[in-house]
Parts: sequence; structure tokens; C-alpha cells
Amino acid sequence: MNKTKLLCLYMFLDWVAAAVTWVLLYIYRKHVGESADWPAILYSMRVNTKFWVGLVVYPLAWLFCHAFFGYYNKIYRKSRLDELVTTFGVTLFGCLLFFFIFILDDIVTSPFDYVKYMLFLFSSQFLLTYIPRLIVTSHINNGIHSGKIGFNTILVGNDALALHAYETVRKQKSHSGNLFVGYIRVEGQDPDMMAGKLPCFGDLGDLERVVEEQHVEEIIVAMHNGQRKYIKPVLSLANRNHNLTISLVPQEHDELIGSVKTSSVLDEPMISISPEYLPTWQRIVKRGCDIVFSALAIVLLTPLYICLAIGVKKSSPGPIFYKQERIGYLGKPFNIIKFRSMCENAETDGPRLSSQNDSRITPFGKFMRQYRLDETPQFFNVLRGDMSLVGPRPERQFYIDQIMERAPQYQLLLGIKPGITSWGQVRFGYAENVDEMVDRLRWDILYIENMSIQMDIKILIYTVLIILKREGK
Repeated sequence: MNKTKLLCLYMFLDWVAAAVTWVLLYIYRKHVGESADWPAILYSMRVNTKFWVGLVVYPLAWLFCHAFFGYYNKIYRKSRLDELVTTFGVTLFGCLLFFFIFILDDIVTSPFDYVKYMLFLFSSQFLLTYIPRLIVTSHINNGIHSGKIGFNTILVGNDALALHAYETVRKQKSHSGNLFVGYIRVEGQDPDMMAGKLPCFGDLGDLERVVEEQHVEEIIVAMHNGQRKYIKPVLSLANRNHNLTISLVPQEHDELIGSVKTSSVLDEPMISISPEYLPTWQRIVKRGCDIVFSALAIVLLTPLYICLAIGVKKSSPGPIFYKQERIGYLGKPFNIIKFRSMCENAETDGPRLSSQNDSRITPFGKFMRQYRLDETPQFFNVLRGDMSLVGPRPERQFYIDQIMERAPQYQLLLGIKPGITSWGQVRFGYAENVDEMVDRLRWDILYIENMSIQMDIKILIYTVLIILKREGK
């Protein structure tokens, strides 16, 4: 069964579960709450407009709820235990929400009736949703473990580590679903120990083409720690193609520091490289917060904007606003907006980072930078979707090229939107040279590995405190 058909099957079963739950709940409410007999219940179902409207709206609401929490993502990669926990949690949330929308206006003889309705709604919805899911997911997982269902896989590497990974995965008693179609050579891995084992599709420069031509769904990277500087093309693909599953073959160092994570007891453990740092519902909430808070900030800061604009105009000749091209989500350039804090034509000799005692900064610009007031127009960037409130600070391509030579993991930062403030900004402040940019990168990598709404709130709070205390650089 292909992915489209499987997705349709999951959605159809969820729709049926919700529709049947709605019918059962209606019958239960009429029978228990109103003591109606079957003829009266059937007659009521035929003539009650709310029943038919609910029969249409209620299942659609559940499909939206499941999609909102990301259930329909990567439908071939489901753990039955994770599915149990997810289905339980989403059903509980949905039932609490829909109870107030669809049921709370019922006429009841006792408040305890609401408890009975809620328990009936939850148990019916959960069982009717989870049991069909369990059957389908078990069938798919059994197909994967038996080798009947597989995913085209490319191995990146050609030395002893790659050979060991290939043979280990291929000889697993329980099939992992990896159908190796070939391998990619890595510079410095000699001799080529994969020759004759799999077709060779070239080197890392050919990876993107091979993924497209061979319909690759998973990439397994086998590189020693010293060679992981060549991982840039893989990270770039991970950011651009969210349907790819990318795993790194661990070494003893990775196991000791706890980098190795796996959801299966029987599969070979791997380090997962995932561009989906936030669940679907948190991504939606994060974007919603960006829109609401940036719009509110623009309205509240309008008087301040007027004062700052006058101050910039009077402090030195030149435009009020300064626009500069930065690299954002998935490597797309955009113009970041600031109040101009330097003299006009400050970079006539080429890109140059500012420092604390930079002679190019105007007196009024120094005042604005103390409280980061020059950054406030970036709320317009957030509202437009170029940036987020919290995320790694965007850099210019000129400096990104230099950073990538020393720290290719910077590519991971392009998998999320840049932000007005970041963990790196809070912990390290503004970077005055490439060395400091590389040092700050550590905190930005930690951020994307620990992304959550709670983390964003903490970073925003600390940013405000740093500004008020005039700390940081």
C-alpha cells in the first residue's frame, strides 16, 4: 500500500470512528438522559437538525484535531506504543474541547449526567479510534519487519564503518525496512570497502540528484568523527526535504555522551537527524504567537518608533531605516529592517562586523544599541513571516560561508526561521568576529535540539531582563 492510500485509510478510519461515536453518544444521551425508547430515539434522529449538522461537523473537527497534532505525518514510521500515548492524549484533549462545544447545552437532571456523558464520549472515541489504528499499524509494521514493505535507502560512506553498518542492518533478524539502492563515496575513506556490495552513485556532490532519481526515503550516514565536516550536503537535504529520514551511524563517543536514540528495541540504534524540531501543533502555536505579539508590539511601539525616527534623522544624514540582506529559513534571503545606528555608507569597503567601540556608530545609535531599540522594526519581519520572535540570529552569506568552513553544523540553523532573539544571543550576545560566531553557534544548536514553546518563553523573559539591566554585549 502506497503512502497516499495508507494516509486515506487512516483518515477514513478516524472519520468513521468519530461519526460512529457521535451516533452512539446521541443515542446514549436520549436513552439515559431522557429515558426515550427506541422508536422515539430513531424518530428524533430523523427530524433533529442538530444531529445531522453534528454528524457532518464532529468527524471533520476530529480530522483537523489529529492533523493539528501531527498524527498524519510519516505514516510509515509509527510506533504502536507512541501511537497509544498520542491517541490517548489527543482524544482526551479533543473530548474536553468538543464536550463544551457540542454537549454542554444539554438539559440534564443532575450535574453527574455531564460526567457520564464525558466518560462515554471519551471511552467511545478512544476505543473506536485506537483499535482500528492498532490493527493497521500492526499490519504495516509486520510488513516492514518481514521485508515486504521497505524504503529506498542510500548509504553515505564506503569504509569499514559503512560496511559494518550495511551488513548489520541487512542481517538484522527483524527487518528495519531499509532497501539499500546504493552508496555515496566520502572523501578520505580509502580503500573503498563497499565496492561490489552496492552500486556506487558518485560522491557527496551527487547526493541530491541521486535522492531524486532513486526515490530515496532514508539516508544512513557512516562517517568517523573527523570526517563529519563533510556532512553539509546531508544537512542541507534534511532542511529542504522533510520527508527524508536521515540517520547517523553512532560511534563509541556518541554512545558515551548519550547522543544515540532509538524507538525500537530490535533495530540498530542510530543518531536521528530530524528537521522537524517542533511538533505540528507547536509550530502552529509558535507562528500564531509570532503574529499576535508582533502585531501588538508594533501598535504599542508606534509612539516610540516616531521618537526614534526623529532621533535617527537628526543624529546624522542618511535614511531612517537600514535594510540588509540576511539568509533565512531554508537558505532564502530576505531584507532585515533596523533603525540606522551607523553613519551612512558604513560598509563601502565591504562587509564588516561592528564592535563596542566602533567609530561608525553614531551617538544616537549607541543609545539605541544599549537597549536594542534599533532591532525593534524587526517585528515587521516577524509579521511578514521572514523571522520569528525566537530563533538563531540571521547572518549574511559572506559570514555564513566562513562559518560553514569551520562548523558545517551551522546548516542545521537554516532549518528553522531566524529570530529577533535567541539562546545564543542571551548567553553570548552579539558576535564581533567569525570566531565568536562559531562560539555562539553552540548555543543555537542547543536551542534547536531543545525547541519548545516553554523554551521560547524563557528566552524572551531573559532577553527582556538583559535589556532592562543593560547586560550582555
